[in-house]
Amino acid sequence: MHVGAFILAAQFPGQGQQEALHRAVRSAELAEVAGLDAVWLAEHHFVPYGVCPSAVTLAAHLLGRTRTLGVGTAVSVLPTAHPVALGEQAALLHLVSGGRFTLGVGRGGPWVDLEVFGSGLEAFEHGFPESLDLLLRWLHEPRVGAEGERFAFREVPVVPRCEDPLGERAAVSPPVVVACTSPGSVRLAAERGLPMLLGMHCGDEEKAEAVALWRSSALAAGRSSDEVEAAEHVSAGVVQIADARPEAAETLIKAMPGWLRQGLGAHVTVDGRRRRMRDPVAYAELLCELHPVGPPRLCADRLAATAERTGIRRFALLVEGSGDLATTEENVRRLGGEVLPLLC
Repeated sequence: MHVGAFILAAQFPGQGQQEALHRAVRSAELAEVAGLDAVWLAEHHFVPYGVCPSAVTLAAHLLGRTRTLGVGTAVSVLPTAHPVALGEQAALLHLVSGGRFTLGVGRGGPWVDLEVFGSGLEAFEHGFPESLDLLLRWLHEPRVGAEGERFAFREVPVVPRCEDPLGERAAVSPPVVVACTSPGSVRLAAERGLPMLLGMHCGDEEKAEAVALWRSSALAAGRSSDEVEAAEHVSAGVVQIADARPEAAETLIKAMPGWLRQGLGAHVTVDGRRRRMRDPVAYAELLCELHPVGPPRLCADRLAATAERTGIRRFALLVEGSGDLATTEENVRRLGGEVLPLLC
């Protein structure tokens, strides 16, 4: 089982943006010391829900500050990025880090980001498959050109490429995972043989259904049974460790609703469409019910149960739900020192 930290760089009420970013970096540094497998970095624009606007940039910083820790994006938003530029950055980080980088991508939302970056609503509603396929070609081919609806350019060489000293293609390119929030995105990932990243709002039953759909869709698309069995999906969640469950839940339910209300409420749709916002308190309570929140043994049992029910053995757990640096540091230490040994 592989357990990592999910880092949003969340700005809680009364905090500055530099404070949120400092906590994010500190959490990643401690994750390596605590023996966690990886950190997964979120990307958001113009909202305090998360103040990291470039997950690949923060990933580069953290890869330079660590030596063994895996670093992934969760996720880089494809509709507001050029897939070639993102592919170049992913290959660069993969090469200079010795293969410690994973590129997670997703559609994002119908936010004002699409207007600011000039990609438009079409890129969100219909352009994701074209962007994803161009990105994958860039990561796997020596030369790439495009003749699509959104991207069209003459063939150019891929630089840098992952290749051995003799110029042959290396066996491993930067791994890619896809955030999946609908049956359509599950099928899209499955057809390309790409593992899924499933969100922290989903319970085990919903995640198990997504895995089953991914498997059947991948096999129907001609993917081999070995490839399907080897797929390493990622389950996002929340973790808060305390000596008793009520104490751990109270920490999150006191802190998270203010952040959720402020952060999620700041999203602005690009086309003025109405959006339904979750009740922040109810959502915080739901997250406490779904995920490892409580003493170490309960947390370990909860992760093991999710792995058993879903088949997913990679976890990205939000460690900063308290909003407090010292509490977050202690949470990471206990996750590595008291929960991980129970999972061996």
